[in-house]
Amino acid sequence: MLEPTVAMQLSKYGLVGSLALVVLALICYTLVLVLARSVRPEPAKVHAGAGGVPMDELTQPPVAQASPRALAQYGTYFTWLGLVFLTACLFFLTVGTGHGPFTNQYEFSVSFAWGMLVAYVYFERHYHVRTIGLLILPIAAAFLLYAMSMGATANPLVPALQNPPLLITHIAVAVIAYGAFSISFAAAVLYLLQPDEGKPGLPKPALLDEIGYRAVIIGFPLLTLTVVLGALWAEQAWGTYWSWDPKETASLFTWLIYGAYLHARVARGWVGRRAAWLLIAGFASVLLCFFGNLFFGGLHSYGNVK
Repeated sequence: MLEPTVAMQLSKYGLVGSLALVVLALICYTLVLVLARSVRPEPAKVHAGAGGVPMDELTQPPVAQASPRALAQYGTYFTWLGLVFLTACLFFLTVGTGHGPFTNQYEFSVSFAWGMLVAYVYFERHYHVRTIGLLILPIAAAFLLYAMSMGATANPLVPALQNPPLLITHIAVAVIAYGAFSISFAAAVLYLLQPDEGKPGLPKPALLDEIGYRAVIIGFPLLTLTVVLGALWAEQAWGTYWSWDPKETASLFTWLIYGAYLHARVARGWVGRRAAWLLIAGFASVLLCFFGNLFFGGLHSYGNVK
């Protein structure tokens, strides 16, 4: 069994390694976008070379075609490795503290970044869209830097948090939900950054609209479960299911925004830019849920606790 001090040190190494890999992946994806926008394919020649292949394809340097693809693949590998390192960070943090990594602002910052990377890897594999990483990876890196600025401490749980099964379930589903919402946010921003016909190097607007919707389909039920489990936890910890605590209120507000988005899309046919703005408002509310207790206090404020 690892000593707590050794586990905490290994957790810090995992955090630093994950941050470095996320930055490397972001560099790769940025270079891919720059190369994709700089390449302008020439119109096909009328005459053909051997085997009927257009002459422009025969004379196109193969390295120039393969380079962006190779960079994109390296970006994917770096992202996967970053997720592995961050998972190791959370594992060693759990060993070092003796409880799940969900009890204070440092731990939840790392967990939030982990949820974003998990969601990104899932959607990249299913939709083969790496460009979303240009927004997801900087946000994840910002959360990791924020965590590093606070530092990890192995403090005992306060009485209100001494319900490990309910606490872990409540926060775990919130982490996955927030990760999914970060994908919908990235898709919405990329949608708004281009005209209806699209831009070179960016996913088509229709695909981004679909990704944003699918991400909310995953995140909204999990957010609903988060609110329900939070109410059960609140009743055990504070004797009431709902107290209009700032974090509870922000969570309810977030739930209403994403519920309104799903209603507007399914019942009213909202797609495109109007739907994208709702997704951005929803993620802004997610960030308010995360940072709100730092400014407004409330029952969720345990020193620097989430």
